[in-house]
Amino acid sequence: MLLPLLALASGATLVGADILSLSELNWTLQNAAGTIRVPAQQPSQVHLDLKAGGIITEPLLGINDFTQRWIVPENWVYQADLSSVIAQHPQPDNGNRTLLVFYGLDTVANITVAGHPVAWVNNQFQQYVYDVTDYLSSPLMNDTTLNIAFESPVAYGQNVSTIPGVEPTITLDFEWTGTRQNIRKITSDFGWDWGPAFAPSGVYKPAYLITLSGSAANASTAENKAASHPLLVSQTGGIFIEESALEITKVGQNPNVRPDESADWLVNVTLAVRSMRADPSPTLTVSIPELSVTSGPLNLSSIPAGTNASTFVGGTFTIPGGLPQRWYPHNLGSPKLYNITVTLTIAGLPAVSYTTRSGFRTVYLAQTPYSQDDVVQHGITPGDQWHFEVNGKTIYSKGSNLIPFDPFYARTTSDKVRWILESAVKSGQNMIRLWGGGIYQPSDELTGGYDLYSICDELGILTWSELGFSDSTYIVNDFFLESVEREVRQNVRRVKRHPSNVQWAGSNEIEVLLLIVNNTIVTDLPPRFFDEFLLVFQDLLHDVVLQEQSSVAYTDCSTTNGVLSLDPYVLRLNNLTAGHIYGNTELYNYDSSQSFNYSTYPLSRFVNEFGFISMPSFYSWEEVLESPDDFSFNSTVVLSRDHHPPATNLTWPNPSAPEGQKEMTLAVEQWLPTPGTPDQNQTFAQWCWSTQVFQSLYMQSEIAFYRRGSGRGERNLGALMWQLNDIWQGVSWSAIEYSGRWKVVQYGLATIFEPVMAYPFWVAETETLEVAVTSDLFDTVNGTVELTWYDWQGHSLNTSSHTFSVFSLNSTVAYQAQGLDNILPAGSQAEDVWMLLTLTAEADGQTYTHEQYFVPTSLANANLVDPEIMVTPGDDLTFTLSAQGGVAPFTWLDHPSDTVGYFVDAASNKALNGFYLVPGADRTVRFVQSAALSTLANPAPADFVVRSLWNNTHL
Repeated sequence: MLLPLLALASGATLVGADILSLSELNWTLQNAAGTIRVPAQQPSQVHLDLKAGGIITEPLLGINDFTQRWIVPENWVYQADLSSVIAQHPQPDNGNRTLLVFYGLDTVANITVAGHPVAWVNNQFQQYVYDVTDYLSSPLMNDTTLNIAFESPVAYGQNVSTIPGVEPTITLDFEWTGTRQNIRKITSDFGWDWGPAFAPSGVYKPAYLITLSGSAANASTAENKAASHPLLVSQTGGIFIEESALEITKVGQNPNVRPDESADWLVNVTLAVRSMRADPSPTLTVSIPELSVTSGPLNLSSIPAGTNASTFVGGTFTIPGGLPQRWYPHNLGSPKLYNITVTLTIAGLPAVSYTTRSGFRTVYLAQTPYSQDDVVQHGITPGDQWHFEVNGKTIYSKGSNLIPFDPFYARTTSDKVRWILESAVKSGQNMIRLWGGGIYQPSDELTGGYDLYSICDELGILTWSELGFSDSTYIVNDFFLESVEREVRQNVRRVKRHPSNVQWAGSNEIEVLLLIVNNTIVTDLPPRFFDEFLLVFQDLLHDVVLQEQSSVAYTDCSTTNGVLSLDPYVLRLNNLTAGHIYGNTELYNYDSSQSFNYSTYPLSRFVNEFGFISMPSFYSWEEVLESPDDFSFNSTVVLSRDHHPPATNLTWPNPSAPEGQKEMTLAVEQWLPTPGTPDQNQTFAQWCWSTQVFQSLYMQSEIAFYRRGSGRGERNLGALMWQLNDIWQGVSWSAIEYSGRWKVVQYGLATIFEPVMAYPFWVAETETLEVAVTSDLFDTVNGTVELTWYDWQGHSLNTSSHTFSVFSLNSTVAYQAQGLDNILPAGSQAEDVWMLLTLTAEADGQTYTHEQYFVPTSLANANLVDPEIMVTPGDDLTFTLSAQGGVAPFTWLDHPSDTVGYFVDAASNKALNGFYLVPGADRTVRFVQSAALSTLANPAPADFVVRSLWNNTHL
């Protein structure tokens, strides 16, 4: 529950300030028929209150995603007692006005106050404000309640498609059919191929009653202390700031051209204000104390007296270009932030101030064609650029894609979000793509329930933001256009103060969806589909976004062929020239026999999605499986939580799940020892873990290939893996499980996203091995790669050393050989040996190291021996691991249930797990625990479990 902003004394009288969180009221939840009635909370959602009321069990438990479907078609009513509030409103003309403020309603609802109809709402992504003063002063029929009646989102969405004249859409259904494209709600709520379909309803974000006073006496007595949030300025009197926006750009900056890095900074503040008093000449003052900078009073346009609608006002001022320290992503500099205080003065009211944080940086998304000189002199494949530049410097974007943290937004916490983001930083990621099928991520807890963007600002993570449209066409009419324009404007204005945000993509995969359908499925696709797509995503949303924010680019879609022109904005679509590279791309290949065939990887400027599914760990399954029989790779419950490929309807368990299970099974059988032991639980645990090992091997291979492309014709400058986090305990593409537990691939990302790394590119068909070194540093890197061959008993067979030099954002080949006879140690067979690659490099006065492995055959064929791993616990949850009998590939430590954390090398502090343990080369790791997420504060060292590939077939 939020910290109370206003207390209720004995549930009867209002005391304290002028802001009442609706979480402080007494709430009930009931279904439309009145057969179910339970106490409720705010913010919340129906499933959560039914669970708290004992009607249902934890929704994520067992097969509850199936058994609790009955909740979704129901209509539900939240009701709160307003008696104590109404008692404070004896007359409508006492000089005070009360606003009802919702920062998020999910989704279709009728709102009534004291028996009076207030509004009907239908967009989860908008905030709503209503003056309810007169309703509170004159209840109808002695009604003293606030009612929020939610209509079933499925019923609403399906009903829309039956309206006469509504034309069909192109939509892939996952579970609930014919609805997600017809309602402005989180798309994945109706099912996706990595999550359930609970389709929740409720007041999912904080909501408030705010009472404004027009008393002139307050103007002379109130202390003007800066509030910590614009919402809180209403505590001082007669002003409500409905929206606050801050943008820092370079003077004259335009997202279509590179910023002038020598220009002064332009600070732009915009406020949406409701005021109890009119002022023809209000002023705004902006100050940055750390820089000793103030704008002085900036004259604003007039503000009328009125609380039924807000008035937008704004002012700008400049700061010398060289004065502030710049904000950088964490791997390239310091993410410097400044406190910025905004003061609004309206005659007759106390001046109000609030402090927010932001940073100074420029961002440019390069989308124009490479020059002929680039093509001829630098060997770049002709076509368009597609990469990001920060503060005038081209960067390599390394990261992943983020989905909703929970099926129920209302129970997401900032602690969990911070853990996921800190984990991304620890694994070397500098960019997170905020997937467009989820939520517009929040900026603070007071209005969003949890925070994301401010944490990204602080940690130095770039955010690729997307508007809330995904994998569908839409019913385009005036009603839809007006709703989404308001939605987008509100969210862009809210987010643009964050230096972490680097672009707005208009949608997820809709451009490529239309092109695929048009080119391969329906050759005579009606023109209206492209016409409507261009109207919304090329024209309307492009203009709306850039009217609100000028410091970052807009692109129509996450996966796009780019543009023919930036000004005017004209999409390329199918206007392609053979041999050229355009836009960005994605790759999903589930034929594991081709996973390490580099010819199947795209030659792209930027790859924004690629992935492979894996199981969650045994520990995650323990959180949700209810019977010992369920702990089997293909048990009914496990199958029911594999939604890849999707069912496309409500059939349960997913009839397509065996295909997804088969993809994981074949991958493990082809590339790793097939799990099978006398112990059922160990076999299941090793199967789950082995799917993660394969996922990590495949993702590292792709990322190494894409990063190497920074120095090749494709000039690749971005790789974002699908996906970072999980929404539940089930089969998915994630690197981090629902609880926060790291999968094997998360440690793999920490290795392959090192600033300077070496990777063995092996082509089995030609028996060619190339060791490529890649750097994404700004400076030239010089160093050495040492290649050491071992047998599986751990004997060192030979070593060679190879020097290299790599230019900024580039790659080079440090070693090349062809033919196993020339590559393997003399007299060795591929099944008996492996290579350790150790890189040491110098750049910018720092030393960089990297470790990688090469096995010249499938590990399924390797002649592994019992490694006889010994684990010696030390102080502060450190563990020294020794191999007594042989090499242990993918040596892995698991932390106990009820703990969240990751392992680091005790010496370097780098994330480390899933490594090759060699006899005579002990490794000491330390467990870094999340105190906020762990329910077990002091885990016993004996409860940590070690495994390796040897345990796939041996106890």
